[in-house]
Amino acid sequence: MSWPYSEAELCTLVIREAAHAIIVADREGVIRLWNRGAEELFAYSAEEALGQSLNLIIPERHRQAHWEGYYRAMAKGQTKYARGQLLSVPALRRDGSRISVEFTVALLKDVNGEVQGIAAVMADVTERWQREKALREQLAQLERRLGETM
Repeated sequence: MSWPYSEAELCTLVIREAAHAIIVADREGVIRLWNRGAEELFAYSAEEALGQSLNLIIPERHRQAHWEGYYRAMAKGQTKYARGQLLSVPALRRDGSRISVEFTVALLKDVNGEVQGIAAVMADVTERWQREKALREQLAQLERRLGETM
């Protein structure tokens, strides 16, 4: 039995069908790829997201820091994050609600080594982040109580 897909077709299928959000943005931060996982996570269709700025999903108070790091990575050809390192940030959904996402990034370089954009693979970790926050708050309360009894 022969394999029905070329490498390019297989890559397209994997990206399109991945449960995680896969987003690619160009040097200016314009969204160039938005898969089904991104549609489900952020509630924007690919048609709505493609051609838009990444500001679409970046909370306003985090934009300045984001863009400073983004343009630095585009200029230097490297990020301050190790390959595969999980980054955690807040993000915005279409309805304006905030979620917590973890993601990895890959700089996309042309044949001359010039950065042309960036790819991010993201997962929603909001529920875990909320559980961990509640546990941290409980621990802080217990430590305060313990401190009061000593």
